[in-house]
Amino acid sequence: MITLDPSLPMPLVRQLYDALLAQIASSAMKPGDKLPSVRALAKDCEVSTMTVTNAYQRLVAEGHVQARRASGYYVAEVERAATRRKPFLGRTSVDSLWLLKHVYEDDRTLLNAGCGWVPPEMLHIGGVQRALAALSRKSAAGLANYGTPYGYLPLRQQIQTLLAQKGIETAPHQIVLTHGASQALSLVARCLLQPRDVVLVDEPGSTNLFAMLRSMDLKLVGVERTVNGPDLTALQALAQRHGAKAFFTTTNLHNPTGGQCTPAVAYQMLRLAEQLDFRIVDNDAMAGLEPPGATSLASLDRLQRVIHVGSFSKTVSPSLRVGFVACNEEFAEKMILQKMVNSLTTSELTERLLHGVLVEGRYRAHLARLAERLRTAQNTVCERLETAGMQLFTRPAGGPFLWARFERDDVDMRALAQRAISESFLLAPGDLFRTDLRPTPWLRFNVGYADDPKLYRFLAQEARRLRQKG
Repeated sequence: MITLDPSLPMPLVRQLYDALLAQIASSAMKPGDKLPSVRALAKDCEVSTMTVTNAYQRLVAEGHVQARRASGYYVAEVERAATRRKPFLGRTSVDSLWLLKHVYEDDRTLLNAGCGWVPPEMLHIGGVQRALAALSRKSAAGLANYGTPYGYLPLRQQIQTLLAQKGIETAPHQIVLTHGASQALSLVARCLLQPRDVVLVDEPGSTNLFAMLRSMDLKLVGVERTVNGPDLTALQALAQRHGAKAFFTTTNLHNPTGGQCTPAVAYQMLRLAEQLDFRIVDNDAMAGLEPPGATSLASLDRLQRVIHVGSFSKTVSPSLRVGFVACNEEFAEKMILQKMVNSLTTSELTERLLHGVLVEGRYRAHLARLAERLRTAQNTVCERLETAGMQLFTRPAGGPFLWARFERDDVDMRALAQRAISESFLLAPGDLFRTDLRPTPWLRFNVGYADDPKLYRFLAQEARRLRQKG
């Protein structure tokens, strides 16, 4: 019998994980033994099925337990040594925060409240499994080839259909498949920019994008993000001052703020791009999760100055690593050359697999369910963060990301992050999302992971401590 104590500061998932791991280590549960069903254990421990599922998935991820389809969970036949890492308690420089972020990405014993991915249980894994089974029954023709530089044609045609539903008219030869959105953004940057060029980016924005652009010896200049989109006055001034050739942004469900561009801001962005002769690279990573009627820069611009980047990592599975670029014909030809130099072609096998997922007939229903789950989670987490004493940048209309802050500006976020780790939480401090690494009281939350009573209690305690500080 496993007993969990909700009054303890340790999250229930961690308590359950530790209890199960102790039973396995002590041989109370032996290799091959079947674990209780998710529902049965949730009932016995008086917790949610999600808590049990997360604990089981952590045990599976570390090799202690095996998941057997349509059968359940079993103690692994060959138990691997526990690989949990100890919290990093050394100096708290910016570099160490980067280290913290990456060291703990795969540590299933921490509640990663600010991570950048959608929970696996929300993704379309069933669709991937069915498409994989169907693909294995087909002819092997094409599976031993490099494929074409543009990518698997039937998948590009399917993406063409998806884009048309958003008002983006394009042709298959204007779509280039890539190894995820990361490669798409890298190839676009190489086509547009030269070393030491200035590139404009959202401020705050994607840490991974910042690192990629810096690796190309580019100078990053941030355009502050408002609740309505990029600050147009700043965008105009910075583009003029630096002669910028490109602005990398996210129109819908922005990372990390969760915000969206209003139609008025979108129109003015396009006018500035034309007047000042720069390209807009719109990273539509959350495609399909945005609310109805959301603004599409590529639709308004007809892919003249807008380069549209997409991916299926947030909706199907990040393990497929399939992204794409939709652009005008001239730029697509430049992309092909860069792609061939960079990696020859992309994997036709994974492109065929994704095509099978999209045409199976269940993808649209999955998208609708996922979007609704994230909208519901947004509402819940927003309300509870406000109750804990935090202020919201905006109430996002969907997606996983949420930007919230403490009332005071002089919060030592590095010390806060260290205290959070000691409480088994991993937070995402706002300075990691700034080009200048300027201290900021903001935090990024992922609503798929952040809805935890102990996290809210921790944040409320921090908010009270800051108010008492005066």
